[in-house]
Amino acid sequence: MIQINHAVKTFAEGKEAVHALRDVSLTVEKGDIYGIVGFSGAGKSTLLRLVNGLEKPDSGNVVVAGQDLSKLSQKELLLLRRKIGMVFQQFNLLEGKTVKHNVSIPLLLAGTPKKEVEARVKEVLRFVELEEKENAYVSQLSGGQKQRVGIARALATSPDILLCDEATSALDPQTTESILLLLKKVNREMGVTILLITHQMQVIQMICNRVAVMEYGKVVEEGSVLSVFGTPKEEVTKRFVRTVINDQIPEKFISLVRNEQRNQQVELLKFIGDAVKEPLIANLCRMDGLEVNILGATIQEMQGSVMSVFILQLIGSGERIALAEEKIDSAGALRERMVLEA
Repeated sequence: MIQINHAVKTFAEGKEAVHALRDVSLTVEKGDIYGIVGFSGAGKSTLLRLVNGLEKPDSGNVVVAGQDLSKLSQKELLLLRRKIGMVFQQFNLLEGKTVKHNVSIPLLLAGTPKKEVEARVKEVLRFVELEEKENAYVSQLSGGQKQRVGIARALATSPDILLCDEATSALDPQTTESILLLLKKVNREMGVTILLITHQMQVIQMICNRVAVMEYGKVVEEGSVLSVFGTPKEEVTKRFVRTVINDQIPEKFISLVRNEQRNQQVELLKFIGDAVKEPLIANLCRMDGLEVNILGATIQEMQGSVMSVFILQLIGSGERIALAEEKIDSAGALRERMVLEA
């Protein structure tokens, strides 16, 4: 549905050159909810603007719904944009106009007959559960309701793609959850492919099936949400994942672990879904010559699966610890030796 191939984009700021995108390539398949996460200045917004043709890459190309944007005339680009909806962080609504007026704007701009506009506005407002607010003024709505209006407006032209630019950053956690559930409904029931950018890993966790992590204009890590959360490779990815999954030893235990006089090893274990079907930790506890302490544990749900994280302290001879590690690996758990910094 969306292909970005070796995109490079540089902006001039005075005498300085800002490299917003550095050889970025990624593919969003039809039906994906694809998240792009990164800190400010990573290049996320520039990437999104390439997809709707508001920016052109200096080199490389962008293909949307089989069409290379660089080869489209202005008229062809305008027609394609009607199939691309946009949801903004600050809603971008006309505060002094009614909900109905705001949602109808893209249809009116497209020259849609009045009867069809009326029917479509009612349909999308019903979908976002704001039908009773049709004649209310935007200024009278809550933040969550405003974002629902924004989503309804984006859906008015029956898009194939929805671009979300930090769509929940201005909302409280409870409202954020309701908006993300609505976006999942849009994807599931309307078949709309969603590309969203965010700096919140919780958003990625809740609704995305794939994620790309950006830093300094590059995609540094990409894959399924489960694989990226389960085995993050880059330090920036690990920092994001830790905002959702606590894989650090609690501070109060660090000195205890460091002062252990016997041979030990601290292990980070991740159990994804039903990959581990045996009582692994119980089996480790039954091993002769091995002591097992659970230093930390957490569980998270994502994409219909569950990830459990345990931090274990294994105490015993090098031979017994090596045997325990073999058992962990053969059981299907993801294992990482942790280094305790002095």
